[in-house]
Amino acid sequence: MPQSESQSPAIAEPAPEPAPEPRSEVLTEPITADPPYATDRPLLTQSWLDLAFLHWAVDPAEVAPLLPPGTRPDTLDGVTYIGLVAFRMHRVGWFRLPGIPYLGSFPETNVRLYSVDAHGRRGVVFRSLDASRLIPVAVGRAAFRLPYVWSRMEIRREGRTVAYTSRRRWPGPRGAHSDLAIRIGEPVLEPTDVEHFLTARWGMHSAFFGRSLYLPNVHPRWPLHRAELLHCDESLITAAGLAAPTGPPVSVLYSPGVPVRFGRPPRKPAGIPTP
Repeated sequence: MPQSESQSPAIAEPAPEPAPEPRSEVLTEPITADPPYATDRPLLTQSWLDLAFLHWAVDPAEVAPLLPPGTRPDTLDGVTYIGLVAFRMHRVGWFRLPGIPYLGSFPETNVRLYSVDAHGRRGVVFRSLDASRLIPVAVGRAAFRLPYVWSRMEIRREGRTVAYTSRRRWPGPRGAHSDLAIRIGEPVLEPTDVEHFLTARWGMHSAFFGRSLYLPNVHPRWPLHRAELLHCDESLITAAGLAAPTGPPVSVLYSPGVPVRFGRPPRKPAGIPTP
């Protein structure tokens, strides 16, 4: 009887690898004209008055190295912005105490960038804050590690024209200055996407002992006016480590101001520090 052919043992096919779990992406919070949350226990209270907003568009790659760890440039249609904002700080106060009349009221001009962190929170990053009161400058530098500088400053208003001047004193670079004037135009009834992006900011990112700090703020909806830039001679932007703007600003706005409340840094998601 013929022998049956031996059959090769079946080769087991390898088990399919489990499909990777879908990665949860953190969504950037929407741009809203009203604050997305409340601040019931304010850390700081103050008012920002007679604001001039000047903005220049810039490539995000140019400003990315200047942002705190854990943040990246916030963009709209592929670009981000450098802001030069001049205003009057009015009656800064701690917690629920009344604002301080003299030391808490002074002109200020800041150079700022636009940021978003790993939790999707939009904010601003201050590259410099020129202020005319030495004690608030010292407190801001020591307590919050903010780049406050002491400057000789003045704000003058005649009719619908507002002029802002600033000359830096300490810590420098001495001679850094800003001299600008705007003419207030008609109210902005329907802000554009860019105008919302530049003004509807509900937090601040900054470096805090080498890590990142997020400080939320709330205030009423901005009352905005379009404005005409009459002149602008400034060196604060280059003093803040940025390239000098080429050409006029792409956006010039004015606001009579708003009362502001800064909340405590949140614990969840991380406030001090953020990753």
